[in-house]
Amino acid sequence: MFRKPAGGFALFAPRIRSIGAVHWLAFFGLLLLCWAVLFAMAVPAELRGVEDIYGDTLIEILCGGAMGASGLWPVASMWALMSAAMMVPTALPAFATYADLPGSNARGFWRLVAGFVTAWAGFSLVAALLQVALFRWGLVGGLGQSLSVPLSASLLILAGLYQVSPLKAACLSRCRAPLPFFMQHWQAGPWRNGLRLGWDCVGCCWALMLLGFVGGTMNLGFMGLAMLLMTLEKLPRIGALLTLPLGVGLIVAGGGIVLLS
Repeated sequence: MFRKPAGGFALFAPRIRSIGAVHWLAFFGLLLLCWAVLFAMAVPAELRGVEDIYGDTLIEILCGGAMGASGLWPVASMWALMSAAMMVPTALPAFATYADLPGSNARGFWRLVAGFVTAWAGFSLVAALLQVALFRWGLVGGLGQSLSVPLSASLLILAGLYQVSPLKAACLSRCRAPLPFFMQHWQAGPWRNGLRLGWDCVGCCWALMLLGFVGGTMNLGFMGLAMLLMTLEKLPRIGALLTLPLGVGLIVAGGGIVLLS
C-alpha cells in the first residue's frame, strides 16, 4: 500500500526504483515503433496531389468508403496510433512519478500505460467517426485535411476558446501534478489510475488534437509540433506561460483565415 510521505523532506529522500531499465527501453521502443509506422503511412508532400486525380477512390483505398469494418476501423486505427505516438510522451512525467513511488512495479506500470492508452483509444473512435462524417459531407479530403474555410476557422477558434475554459484548467491542473493525483487515487489501482489519467489528458488536449483536420491528420509536421506544445503545456512552469498565449494565437488565426479568405 502506498502511504503519503510523512513530511516535505521525504519527497527528496532516495527512492528505490522497482521498474528496471529493460522496461523503460521497451516503453521507448514501442513509442519509436509508433512513430516509425506513422512515418511509413505518411503521404509525401509531392504525392498529395494524387487525391486530385483519384478523388473519392483515394479514401476508399486508404480507409474504405463505408461505415463498416472496411471504413471506420482503419480510420480509428490511424487515430489510435497517432494518439499513442503524440500523447504518451506528454504523460512521461506522470509515468516516471509512478515508477518512483513505493509499491510500484513493472506490471503495475504497464497496466497504468494500458489504461492511459485505452482512454485515448476511446477518443480515437469518436475522432474517426467525425472524420468519416466530415468526408461524406465534403468538408475534409481523403487525407483528412480540411476543405472548408468555415470548418478550419471554427476548429481554430474552438481550440482557442477551450484553452481558457475552466474544464481545460481543471484537467490540466491534474496532469501537471501527478504526485498528488497518485496519492489521492492510489487505492484504485494502476489500470483505473491510467484510465483516469488518460481521460484527464483527453480533457486537456482533445481540441488541439482536432486541429489535425486543419493541418492534415497524417501530417508529420503537425504531429510533431502539436506533441511539443502539449508536452510543454503540461509542465507546471512553462505551461503556465504557454496556455493563454496559445489560446489567443489560435483565436486570432481562426479569425485571420475568415478575413483573408
